[in-house]
Amino acid sequence: MLYRAFVGLVDRLPLPSLRTQRLVALAVILSQAGISVTGAIVRVTASGLGCPTWPQCFPGSFTPVGVSEVPVLHQTVEFGNRLLTFVVTLCAALIVLAVVRARRRKEVLVYAWLMPGGTVVQAIIGGITVRTGLLWWTVAVHLLASMVMVWLAVVLYAKIGQPDDGIDTVQVPAPLRWLTALSGVALAGVLIAGTLVTAAGPHAGDKSIDRPVARLEVEIVTLVHLHSQLLIGYLALLIGLAFGLYAVGITPAIRKRLFVLLGIVLAQALVGVVQYFTDVPAALVAIHVGGAAACTAATAALWASLRTRETVAAPAVTAAATH
Repeated sequence: MLYRAFVGLVDRLPLPSLRTQRLVALAVILSQAGISVTGAIVRVTASGLGCPTWPQCFPGSFTPVGVSEVPVLHQTVEFGNRLLTFVVTLCAALIVLAVVRARRRKEVLVYAWLMPGGTVVQAIIGGITVRTGLLWWTVAVHLLASMVMVWLAVVLYAKIGQPDDGIDTVQVPAPLRWLTALSGVALAGVLIAGTLVTAAGPHAGDKSIDRPVARLEVEIVTLVHLHSQLLIGYLALLIGLAFGLYAVGITPAIRKRLFVLLGIVLAQALVGVVQYFTDVPAALVAIHVGGAAACTAATAALWASLRTRETVAAPAVTAAATH
């Protein structure tokens, strides 16, 4: 009943074109990836408790206030990150309105509704992170949840571009699709190990002496080696996948996504090596998190391209004269 009323209200909006739907979906991807990068900037500038309460910035105020205990820079950076949450929420709401108004198929609607749903979950995790004083595992979960949202947003973008009346078409054999899925699992391992490295690293998110941030008490070199070995395994799976895809023949769309993904992973590995030998400079941390979002998006795009919906033209009917 409530959903019917909602659809009735949405029907009063202009009908969005396919191009508009795809642009909004692209904005969803960029906003979900962008907030992970701004979160990294909060961390490396030690602004994690620039707004020490949540959802308010300070008790009795949703915006920064002039207090000597918290530097203005830290308040501004953390508050800016929170403001971006409104952009993420707006994009999530717009994609739901667009696909509901356009009467898209059920799977598109499901993925679209995951955007505001996931944003609410992210806000709750963010609140827990602040209230626990940036406890390392809450920060890790916060980043990993962002990567999940980036993956879902990319799949949503791919599905929006496919015709609702199309026929499900498998572009490659099942073993190669399973290998692609396995590479996604390997990527998840790389991301988890990466959050552990950060949890034990020099950027705690806050430098308060009175309230030191609890860190992961594991030797960081051990975690770095774990992270790098998992990355090598992920890259090896992708190289094997590339040979397999070329052996069976692939479409130009799959080939493009494959090369983009390999390029991003190699660039991300290079950034990681530079980080290790330069004592993890703050700027490279933000770049590395952006690279993680790019790897996630590119892997999701490759996965989505292996099974598509295609419009099949009706066979031409030939009339034969009979005598």
